[in-house]
Amino acid sequence: MEFRKLGKTDLNLSAITYGSFAIGGTMWAGSVKKDAQEAILASIDNGITTLDTAPFYGFGFSEELIGETIKDLDRSKIQLLTKFGMVWDGSNKEKGDFMWNQEHEGKTYPIYKYASKANVIKEVEESLQRLKTDYIDLLQLHWPDSTTPIEETMEALQRLIEQGKILAAGVSNYTAQQMLEAQKSISLASNQVPYSMLKRGIESKVIPTAIENEIGIIAYSPLERGLLSGKFFNGESLKSEDHRNGYFGQFNLEKVKSFLESIEPIAKDKQVSLSQLVLRWTTLQFGISIVLAGARNKEQAVSNAKAIEVIISSDEMQFINTELAKLSLNQ
Repeated sequence: MEFRKLGKTDLNLSAITYGSFAIGGTMWAGSVKKDAQEAILASIDNGITTLDTAPFYGFGFSEELIGETIKDLDRSKIQLLTKFGMVWDGSNKEKGDFMWNQEHEGKTYPIYKYASKANVIKEVEESLQRLKTDYIDLLQLHWPDSTTPIEETMEALQRLIEQGKILAAGVSNYTAQQMLEAQKSISLASNQVPYSMLKRGIESKVIPTAIENEIGIIAYSPLERGLLSGKFFNGESLKSEDHRNGYFGQFNLEKVKSFLESIEPIAKDKQVSLSQLVLRWTTLQFGISIVLAGARNKEQAVSNAKAIEVIISSDEMQFINTELAKLSLNQ
């Protein structure tokens, strides 16, 4: 495994990090606890030391799963990344930004983006309890909240750093301008943003701003939630309640299929999967610190971890990038 320093922090994170959105079950048509725990342990056994989660993933279930699974392991060798600011108790209707109504275990919950100082303090205590730990390596704001001044949120994070409850503070889904605004109040460790072969918008402003200010970039959805694995073009179906039924609609699926067919010979020649080739490509992109990869079972977890071993030559990289440009997939 490769390890990379995150921004100006002392955190050294695994280049491929375990992403736990799917095992939470929310939006993913459920989760199998045994499979999820095996995926977490297989990730660790194969060199992944960094686990990324959030309270929203399963309404606390993802954090609880991770906490329970690693409770007997050496905590000093594992980095826990979690988030705050997506609330579902309905108490912030006049404060936070409404996102959507989310179905969960037969009930409908209004989801709000809310990042007030009081809420940050409240949520971190809940996350510490669920994760069964006394500190969080990186605490990240999940989404920008227009109803709370950025300065207020960052001051709360700085206080948590001083108290030793978190080691570093980051954000997610921030624009370049929002990153600069946050930097006025805190030394920002990172910005977690969507980035993939099909979604490269951060290359224009976010990445240059991050590099200039020594802020790490954490890429999420590098496989576009499984689309770039190619398996959905080979007959694999999704459950009706799986959010990807709608999510995949944002892409020109015929173009995606053609692109994957064009690079598949490279994967076959290396005896690796398309997923592994795509993940490795993502880790090699300029300005990307670490890449999140979700796994719902042991097999997926092992595959993700071993993607770091894939060697892509300069000629192969040029071919992949040429195919991307030719098919106008960059967004």
